Amino acid sequence: MELAIRPLDIATISAYLVGMILIGAYFSRRNNTTEEYFVGNRAMPGWVIGLSMLGTIISSATFLALPAAAYVLDWRQLSVNLVLPFVAIVAIVVFIPFFRRGGLTSAFEYLGLRYGPAPRLYGTLSFIAMQLIRMAQILFLVSLPIQFLTGAPIEVVILGAGLFIAFYTIAGGIEAVIWTDVVQAIILFLGGILCLIIVAIDLPGGVGQVIEIGSAQNKFSLGSFDWDLAERTFWTVAILGVVNWLTIYGGDQNMVQRYAAARSTREARKATALYSAIALPMWVLFFFVGTSLFAYYFTFPDPRVAELEADQVLPFFVLTQVPAGVAGIVISAVLAAAMSSLDSGINAISTVSVVDLMKPYLARGRDDKYYLRSARLIALAVTILVILGAIFFSRIEKESMNDISLIVTSVFGGCLMGLFMLGFFTRCVDGASATIAMALAILFNIYLGLGALGWLPPAVTLGIHTYWVGAAVNVFFIIFALLFSFLLRREAEGLEGLTVWTMPRKAKKT
Repeated sequence: MELAIRPLDIATISAYLVGMILIGAYFSRRNNTTEEYFVGNRAMPGWVIGLSMLGTIISSATFLALPAAAYVLDWRQLSVNLVLPFVAIVAIVVFIPFFRRGGLTSAFEYLGLRYGPAPRLYGTLSFIAMQLIRMAQILFLVSLPIQFLTGAPIEVVILGAGLFIAFYTIAGGIEAVIWTDVVQAIILFLGGILCLIIVAIDLPGGVGQVIEIGSAQNKFSLGSFDWDLAERTFWTVAILGVVNWLTIYGGDQNMVQRYAAARSTREARKATALYSAIALPMWVLFFFVGTSLFAYYFTFPDPRVAELEADQVLPFFVLTQVPAGVAGIVISAVLAAAMSSLDSGINAISTVSVVDLMKPYLARGRDDKYYLRSARLIALAVTILVILGAIFFSRIEKESMNDISLIVTSVFGGCLMGLFMLGFFTRCVDGASATIAMALAILFNIYLGLGALGWLPPAVTLGIHTYWVGAAVNVFFIIFALLFSFLLRREAEGLEGLTVWTMPRKAKKT
């Protein structure tokens, strides 16, 4: 099925892309040190950081996948995000002071201070591996609707999108990333609202008809409320959501770098509160867009829609039902969702590569210009790897891509959440205990991952559901870290400002 993108839409999209280039070019003149390139001289206001967090976390997969999930099924995937406000409170009260202390730039600097070099290296390498795979998937996923809309070869789309994002990210550093994320978050929200308005105008009964049809077809269900941890019930997804958001708020470099870029702890907290207040309604909006599309095609059946993949329904609706120009805004929103995640990931990897690998181990004692130049070269290398990864994903079956995602999450996702949580909330776990427990947890993680993929004989497989691999590994790590700290009886040293029990009173009030 071929759909021609209209000239006015091309003009709208072009204006958006030119704006991104101009932002990158403007900030490129202000990045003369690594402090400016990585954290914007720690001078960013809270509202800007908050909107940047929103743009970073909500990717193109979210913009397309959540409406697709609501269109074909219901709202059960929203359950994982319902716990976000509760975890955000912990982040605002507990996590942010740790990362603001001492001018940290990387999340994994904290692990080095708390436990020593091995956990720091593990966290850094795990983050880099997961980000590379995640970004390759995002670039591939956003290239699908662009290919659908333009008819261009998928490799050309991937290459063009990847290089474009790399330009303003490498040139402008974190300030360009954050300010483009702000623009992209606004366009993202506007795109969802416009889709909803168009559907409401076209349907005879408006939004009320969407609610009526959705309710009749059970489209607003959050899943079963039975207590069955082997199935994707509401409670299962909610528990996994707690693990997911503790990991993001408590140790994800994309978030921690924004804590560090804020001009004060107060502004960092304000940013986190703003993001948390907007994110959940934004996700609800995307799910409602999906339900609205279902109601629209339920009311106005179109045989062409039956031929589409679920994530192509929204682009199809945009090009066939949304007025020219307005459709360009919505398409720009799809692009914005991808770009805000990709630019953040590229900058974050270059940051941790310099701060956690080059400065302490690979290239000690060099001047700041050397590290700044290295950061830009690393960002370019990351872009090339992401483009190659996206092209790879375009040539394999979806089942294979899901398998790769599972392997990466199982092997590299590991016990990071447990490392940060024990670091924050205990004094008894020392570096040796954490390192031994971490090594065992990695082996346990690989074992569970291989079992979940069916690569082990059933007789030696634990049989744990894939939903629980990450949570099980973190619990395993926590238990053994506490056990070894008891057996070794080695008191952790130098914990001033590194746990909730040893945080200076002044730091808590900052």
